[in-house]
Amino acid sequence: MARHRGTYKPGHESPYELSRSRVEAFIRCPACFWLDRAKGVKFPGMPAFLLNSNTDKLLKRDFDKYRGNEPHPIMIANGLGHLIPFHHPDMACWENSLSFGKDDHHFNTLHEETNILFGGGLDDVWQNTKTDELHIVDYKSTSNQRAEPEPVSLDGKWKIAYKRQMDMYQWVMRRKGFEVSDIGYFLYVDGLHVGYDGMINVEDTAKAIMHFDTSILKYEGSDYWIEKALIDIKKLLTSNEQPAHNDECEYGKFINQLDNI
Repeated sequence: MARHRGTYKPGHESPYELSRSRVEAFIRCPACFWLDRAKGVKFPGMPAFLLNSNTDKLLKRDFDKYRGNEPHPIMIANGLGHLIPFHHPDMACWENSLSFGKDDHHFNTLHEETNILFGGGLDDVWQNTKTDELHIVDYKSTSNQRAEPEPVSLDGKWKIAYKRQMDMYQWVMRRKGFEVSDIGYFLYVDGLHVGYDGMINVEDTAKAIMHFDTSILKYEGSDYWIEKALIDIKKLLTSNEQPAHNDECEYGKFINQLDNI
C-alpha cells in the first residue's frame, strides 16, 4: 500500500506520516499547519543550516568510537561515566529523519487512535549502565556573539521547542519498547570568538579552524501532552474550517496587515 505523506488525504487508508517538526509547527500556529498539511499550501522555505548539520555529523563520529563499549571522555568529565553510547542495529535508521516513516526499523510509532505514524530523526542515545535505561540525546550548535559570552543554557523562548522535541522522542522510544529515562541530555558545542585573532591556519591557508566550548545540559522531559496533541491534529486535518493564526505568527500578522490596507 502506498505511503501517506505530504498533504493529508482523507480517504487514504495508510497511516499518515507526521514528523516531529510538523507537530511543532502545529503547536506554533494551527492555521499555518492546516494550510500546509490539509490544503497543500507551501510556505517559503528556509536555507539548510549546513554548519549545524556538519557538527552533528562529526559529533556522531566522536561517539561511534565508543558505542556499546565505554563512556566517551566527555561523559566522564561531566560526571556521567555511568553512561555509554547506546549500540543498536537500527541506529543508522533512527538517525535518518528524512525517511522516518519508511518501515519499523526507523524512528517512528503508530498511534492507532489517529492512524498517525509519528516520528523523526535521533541524534544519539546513551545507555545507563546502572539502571539499563536509555537517555535521549540531542546535539546543538550555537555561537554566543556577545562581547562577554555567557554559558549556554536551556532558558529562552525558542528553546521551549528543543524541550518539546526531547519529550516527543522519549515518547516514541518508549512506544518502541525501550525503558527510557525522563532525563535527556543536550550536548552543546558553542563557537568561540573571544580570545581568538582569526581562524585561518597560516601554515596551511587552505584550512581554517574554529574552536568550540562543549557542555552537557540535563533536561527532565514530560510526554503527557503528546497523545492529546496528535488527537487534536487529526481533528484539524479532517476539518474544513481554518483555525485562527496564533497572535505571534508572522504569517498571520502579514495577512492582518494586508487586510488593513
